[in-house]
Amino acid sequence: MRQGIWRSSPALVIAAIALFVALGGSVYAAKTKKPRINGKTIAAKSLPGNRVKPKSLPGNRLKPRSVGANHLKAGVLKGAQGNAPLTGVDINELTLGQVPSAAHADSAETAQSAVDAQTALNAVNAVDAKTVNGHSVGCLPGTQPFAGACWESSPSSAVNAPTAARKCAARGAELPEALLLAAFAEEPGISLAAGDEWSGDITGVSGLNAYSVATVSAASEVDFLISSSTRAYRCVVPLLQ
Repeated sequence: MRQGIWRSSPALVIAAIALFVALGGSVYAAKTKKPRINGKTIAAKSLPGNRVKPKSLPGNRLKPRSVGANHLKAGVLKGAQGNAPLTGVDINELTLGQVPSAAHADSAETAQSAVDAQTALNAVNAVDAKTVNGHSVGCLPGTQPFAGACWESSPSSAVNAPTAARKCAARGAELPEALLLAAFAEEPGISLAAGDEWSGDITGVSGLNAYSVATVSAASEVDFLISSSTRAYRCVVPLLQ
């Protein structure tokens, strides 16, 4: 069989050249074009912090406890390095939001301050106040302070003991105790009525409407009279009128 030189057709040559060019271009492109990777293409918590560009990935793409301070957003940390746990000195408090309990604590502190301030204000007002719960504070004209109350400076006309007690009660007052009345008689400018004054002390009961009431003389002497007798009296009025 006669051997001859193989010759390709023009069409085959052109096709071979085209294939070569196509393959060569792909290889070139593969060598010169870098793949693009961003945070969305990386599985969450799959990278250590030292494999990423600082501030280039969100926190949910990083492995827990793998990021040092130099890989976090500027201003969040002050000095932590590597994988060491963070402490209070490593955190810039100005970058942290307030936790709910802290907000409530601030509210509570403010509330307590408001209560203390109002208490202090009320204390000042109480010193200067002329009324408490709608009642006048202090002793009215014709009375003077003694033993924490306002005592009438002058006695009223003589009546029996029950009537004296009723008249004092109508003024929101009461008859004084015998010993206090004797002590009041020693106050400067005070003189008890001649013939004794009624006190509010009943010393003994012997039957229906038969009882004795302590009286105090102008000389501060305590005596006893039956209730049907008539004597002068004075009322003791509370500080609040």
